[in-house]
Amino acid sequence: QVQLVESGGGLVQAGGSLRLSCAASGRAFTSMGWFRRAPDKEREFVAGMRRSESRYADSVKGRFTISRDYAKNMVYLQMNSLKPEDTAVYYCAASSAFTIPVTTGRYDYWGQGTQVTVSS
Repeated sequence: QVQLVESGGGLVQAGGSLRLSCAASGRAFTSMGWFRRAPDKEREFVAGMRRSESRYADSVKGRFTISRDYAKNMVYLQMNSLKPEDTAVYYCAASSAFTIPVTTGRYDYWGQGTQVTVSS
């Protein structure tokens, strides 16, 4: 049974940092990514990674870093210089694609989400 479990969300002041973790179990995946959903908005791509290649949304480039520990089947999202507009529920996602998908439909499994709130 495949399961993705996120952790590391919380409340932080603007300019602060958080590190999200996602533990995957059940199988390994070629691509893993992070999405977020802000109140009254659609779920949007944040970052994705396949092997050593990574991809970021323009809104987080230079501030967020995705990384993977393949031995532990983990994926992380280091978030620095956080802004109030980064406030959202963040979701870990896993895909069998041989690229880094940026749309939700290309991901096969999802975590339950973790809340990130950035205060001004």
